[in-house]
Amino acid sequence: MFMGEYQHTIDDKGRMIIPAKFREALGATFVITRGLDHCLFVYPNSEWAVMEQKLKSLPLMKSDARAFTRFFFSGATECELDKQGRVNIPNTLVEHARLAKDCVVIGVSNRVEIWSKDVWEGYFQQSEESFNEIAEKLVDFNFDL
Repeated sequence: MFMGEYQHTIDDKGRMIIPAKFREALGATFVITRGLDHCLFVYPNSEWAVMEQKLKSLPLMKSDARAFTRFFFSGATECELDKQGRVNIPNTLVEHARLAKDCVVIGVSNRVEIWSKDVWEGYFQQSEESFNEIAEKLVDFNFDL
């Protein structure tokens, strides 16, 4: 399980250190793809396989399902860490997540997310203000804190 929040930087070549606590769980190779809310999703191969099966089960005849599957898979790339624990993030993904120098890497249960620090702070502030509302809505899904 991935959890926690870590501050890191990305260099001009798209290289960023992955927190040491996440490296072993990610494995030798892992998948990075476009995430929602202008972040990147990082999956260990085992979780990527689960996500792939879920996406394969979406109805091909539904345009929303096709669009989401295209969005998700077209941005996906298999990555590995270098000897310094860095990952080289492709430019298309850097642009999608608006990554520039200061980044935030967070653990979200079965995946890691990579955020621009500015985008993360705006998202977090907005979500924090409505946290109680969000929690109340989750009760509708039989989710109990």
